[in-house]
Parts: sequence; structure tokens; C-alpha cells
Amino acid sequence: MSEHDRRPSGLPIPDAPSTTPGPTALGCPTADFDALCEAHAGPLIQQAVLLTGRARLARRAVERAFHAAWQRWPEVAADPDPPGWVRAAAYDYALAPWRALFPRLRPAERPRPHAPAPPSARPQDRALLAAVLALPAPYRRALLLHDGVGLGLHATAVEVEASTPAATGRLTHARGRLAEQLPELGLRELPPDRQGAVLHARLAALAASRPVAPPAAREVRAGAERRARLTTRAGFGATGLLAATALAVSLGAPDGHRPPPRPVVAAPSAPSAGPAVPAAGHQVRIRARHRPGARRALPRGARLTPDVR
Repeated sequence: MSEHDRRPSGLPIPDAPSTTPGPTALGCPTADFDALCEAHAGPLIQQAVLLTGRARLARRAVERAFHAAWQRWPEVAADPDPPGWVRAAAYDYALAPWRALFPRLRPAERPRPHAPAPPSARPQDRALLAAVLALPAPYRRALLLHDGVGLGLHATAVEVEASTPAATGRLTHARGRLAEQLPELGLRELPPDRQGAVLHARLAALAASRPVAPPAAREVRAGAERRARLTTRAGFGATGLLAATALAVSLGAPDGHRPPPRPVVAAPSAPSAGPAVPAAGHQVRIRARHRPGARRALPRGARLTPDVR
């Protein structure tokens, strides 16, 4: 069987869609969602742990993915692969780019009260997890989907939203990095099909060494409905706050709602008669102002003002 035709197997890490009744078989949205959550929440949390290395973030990512699935259940129920829809949503939340901006603000990974302590991992398992987490996020996701979950190259490319050659390049790069850091795996001497089989078994064993307690389906549905109510209230609150701010600004303005005064347009004045023309026979003598004792002949009725030197 080639790598293009691989399908999820029964190992702990991949989902098991064949064991989950489809939405059309039950016909009840609540029962369909509960069956999907009970069958796939646990394996998805294990996958998210290998994807992020953080148990609490993995659980939160899977819960948010199921919240989104319940809020959009008609769309999820009509999807050809509902587990794949939830898996893609959980991976997107776990690998959100904004989480890498402020690494110091991450909450500490402390165990919950009354939670059993996780078993101590073997040295080879810790080394494999550290090598996987050292990969870039796109390569890590492609490796987990293809060699961990067991998807084919085309299905992996579709889920990571890349072309098949791009997904193949990411997978090859990830395998090469693991072969360099973990020479005991013996990946260099193996063909690609055997490399995938070895990594599939090792990743499945690593996921099985980290047992998780999946959330109850009823609690997940209640959390989804509670988040939907909070989102609706927040939207109404933001709209009301914006309206109140706009009203306060408009009432606090100096002119209130009164329109601005219209400009007064002055009536056009009568055209001027033009410059006065001296009467006939009247001559105006122009004398140079700098000549001492010179006088100028002024028009009749003009006032005599002293020259300003």
C-alpha cells in the first residue's frame, strides 16, 4: 500500500471514524454530537499534546473545537468527515500564531486538583517529543497528520491548506530533521514507506504513554451554549456602549443638534459710475512734489491737506 492510500488505523493516536455512527444513522443532533465527542475527544487531546507539548492547552484546544462544532452543528453534520472538521479546528487553535508572540505570558502547566499525576515518560519518548516540538509548526502538523494519524498525502495537503508537493516537502523535511536528531530510529536507511511506518508506531506509543481524561459530552455542550450566550451579550453590550458614547458626544457638543447658521449673502451693490472726469475747461496742473514752492491745482471742492514728507 502506497503512502497516498494510507488510512487511519486502530492505534491510539489516530481517530477511529469507523466506530462512530454517522449523523444520518442516529438522526438526533444531541446524540450525534455526544457520540462524536465521546469517540474522538480523547485521541484528539493526545494528538494536541504531541502538537504543542502542553496538556492544558491541548485540552482547551479540543474543547474549543467541540464548542465550535456544536454551535455550527448543521454544517458539521453535513461534512463528509466530522472528526476531521473538529481536528482541523483543534489544530488551528493549538497552533495559533499569536501564541508565539508572548511566550512569557503562558500560564504554568500545573496539574489540576485531585488529578492523577502523569506517568513518567521513558527517555526515548521524551527525546522523540522534544524532537517533534523542535520542528516548525507547519512541518510538525504535516508529520502528525500523515505519520501519526495516518492520512494520505493529498488529505494532509487539504487539511493544512497547501498543495500536495508543498505538503510532501514539509513531511520530507520533518523526517530528515528527526533522522538527524534521533539516529537510533534508523530512518536514514529506510525507504519513505518504512519511515512512515516506524514513525507511526513510535508516535502512537508516545501518545498512549500520556493518558488523558476526555471531557464529558454534556459538559462540552453546556460550555458551548454558555459561550454562545456570553458572546451574544458581549455583542449587545458593545453595541449599546457605542450608541451611548455617540449620544453623549452629540449632546455635549456646543451647538447640540441645531444646524449651523446659513451664511448671509449681501445684495449686489449698484455699479459705480466710474472715475470722475474733470469738467470741460478745467485743467489740472501736475507739479513735481520735490520742487520747493510748487503748487498743485486741485479739483473744485477738494480739501487741502499738508504733504507728508
